[in-house]
Amino acid sequence: MVLNALTQTALTPLTLSQQALTPGTLPSSARAAIQNPGTDGTLSRELLKYVVGCALRSDQSFSFSWTDSSGVVHTETYAGHLGMADWWAYGPLADSFYQRWISACLAARTNFYGVSVNLSLRGSQTSLASSSTERSSYPTREGAFWGNLFSSTPFLRSCHSPPGVTRARSLQRDCAAGHLATDPATGATVTQACGPIALAGSCDTLCATVASDGSYSKCLENPAISSSARTEVVITSFLPP
Repeated sequence: MVLNALTQTALTPLTLSQQALTPGTLPSSARAAIQNPGTDGTLSRELLKYVVGCALRSDQSFSFSWTDSSGVVHTETYAGHLGMADWWAYGPLADSFYQRWISACLAARTNFYGVSVNLSLRGSQTSLASSSTERSSYPTREGAFWGNLFSSTPFLRSCHSPPGVTRARSLQRDCAAGHLATDPATGATVTQACGPIALAGSCDTLCATVASDGSYSKCLENPAISSSARTEVVITSFLPP
């Protein structure tokens, strides 16, 4: 998912969460956002596509149509994938526990450059279980993501796995360790966050445990204000060798 779909779109996760994740129950503002023929519509549709992929199962989907500025009708069908909150197809996503899982999934799949990179996403939720084949195919731990985009004060955070930083950046994956840029005033190299995904630091420092699949858990919710409050709703991303 491109960064702008997370930061510059008429569609918001909070709006989506208020009703069932189906075309017929979308709030009017959300329906207008995904049917917009302009740039906001493109970004809104991309955000929706990734929300559906994170939330619904592979046998579930979301279909709708929109009309472009030339009057051409486009039919879209977004397939579910991970099934992290498959019941969202029947009612609102009101539980903050599941809002956090979907938020972490969206953050982990966001790419600063808008390029597609195959990932292995792992965590304590059943839908994130990985096979030995998957783990051997994606051995490089990139980092972890957590937060809640659906709250009245949305936030996202990431941490990086130090041994995986070089590989992540070689694949144009910057949102765990941060995007390297040049300060126009000094010419120095600086590290920038990916939009709203705040950089928390090294996962080895911030997260208390590592599961058998290599995923982090019990990461500091907000290390800037507390050294004890932790969250277990964390998704760890892994990359190919």
